[in-house]
Amino acid sequence: MNEINEYVKKHEKRFLDELFELIRIPSISSLPKHKPDMYRAAEKWKEILLAAGADKAVIMETDGNPVTYGEKIIDENAPTVLVYGHMDVMPVDPLELWRTDPFEPVVKDGKIWARGADDDKGQSFMHAKAFEYLVQSGKLACNVKFLIEGEEEVGSPNLPKFCEENKEMLKADVILVSDTSMIAPDVPSITTGLRGLAYWQVEVTGPEADLHSGLFGGAVANPINVLSKMIAQTLDDEGRIQIPGFYDDVVEVSPEEREMMAKAPFSLQEYKDSIGVEELFGEKGYTPNEQTGIRPTFDVCGIWGGYTGEGAKTVLPSKAYAKISTRLVPNQDHNKIAQLFIEYFESIAPKSVKVKVDYLHGGPSYVCPIDLPAYRAAEKAFKDVYGKDPVPVRSGGSIPIIATFEEILGIKSVLLGFGLGSDAIHSPNENFPLEQFYNGIRTIPLFYKYFSEVKKE
Repeated sequence: MNEINEYVKKHEKRFLDELFELIRIPSISSLPKHKPDMYRAAEKWKEILLAAGADKAVIMETDGNPVTYGEKIIDENAPTVLVYGHMDVMPVDPLELWRTDPFEPVVKDGKIWARGADDDKGQSFMHAKAFEYLVQSGKLACNVKFLIEGEEEVGSPNLPKFCEENKEMLKADVILVSDTSMIAPDVPSITTGLRGLAYWQVEVTGPEADLHSGLFGGAVANPINVLSKMIAQTLDDEGRIQIPGFYDDVVEVSPEEREMMAKAPFSLQEYKDSIGVEELFGEKGYTPNEQTGIRPTFDVCGIWGGYTGEGAKTVLPSKAYAKISTRLVPNQDHNKIAQLFIEYFESIAPKSVKVKVDYLHGGPSYVCPIDLPAYRAAEKAFKDVYGKDPVPVRSGGSIPIIATFEEILGIKSVLLGFGLGSDAIHSPNENFPLEQFYNGIRTIPLFYKYFSEVKKE
């Protein structure tokens, strides 16, 4: 530990300078105008991996954004770790809520403030620097491969095909991912499960053009009113989703596992204070940690239509739109859920409007067994750095490609995340504590050490 601590201390400023170069690239995958930035980010990752000690690093095309692949093979008989991360980030709007320029990172109050500081440039970059240390110190005991993609924030639509076409290149014993969070800075945790996802865009059309709300209001259905009512019908007052068949395949978590989850430290008041609400809402009969980890959800991610500009305009809109997502739990098939929602939403629409539902993307859930050798290696690494055993947790978030990796490549993933709930990922003022960033660089080399040892057992 002393040697890695000294290495991190010696290179702290350089690490930040290099990370900031990566963060300054506005690699927003959901906006076509940033396509050139995706290639800039891919080039930067190639540079980072080669400088860290990779024997080769290449930019590879997909049907969408590029992938950067790198590797260092020390011994064909040694265990192989495939590090997965993503170079793309979420859009930054609403820009007026940012306290700093989202693509000009700054350090303030012990944190890095910028889009991608945590998700996932900061966390992926930790792996490059941990790898650099292992190469420089001669302590690398595993083969290492890096797969850095550019479409995670839009559901990784082209990575499954890439994996199918490059199975041999991506062959490994385990996939190591840092794109998740810990319970708290002093409570290390390992994510053992991710919820799946289904995501749609809905279009509700009433009259063929916008109408005067005084002349037509009351006689013609308002698409925004109708859409709002349809959304309200989909979730009851106890947090239960009303789509027929939605819960048919849900695997109920055992009382024993729920008891293990309950051991994680949790303050209801601190939780409410941290997000600025007076009262929580969730499915009846489950705790907040269970609601966000082991239960499915239904959420409207955006809704719009009509006149939203400055001042007043008395208009009865022709169209209303919404972006809607569900988080899914093990055994729920996202394609099946996608179709169930489409059928349900079309069935509850009144004849006064026309409804169009487009399924944008989705992915299955994932569970990592806690008796996996790589999981045990992660436990030991966390304990060395944080001084206590990590708590296994199920995350409410989704990384759809993780389950796809297992399906296509036949490899389990270990989710070694260092983010915190307060990092505001996907929101204005995203941040990443410096302590977590440096602790990640300290922990990852220990994972390699212990993983190589348990593979020899």
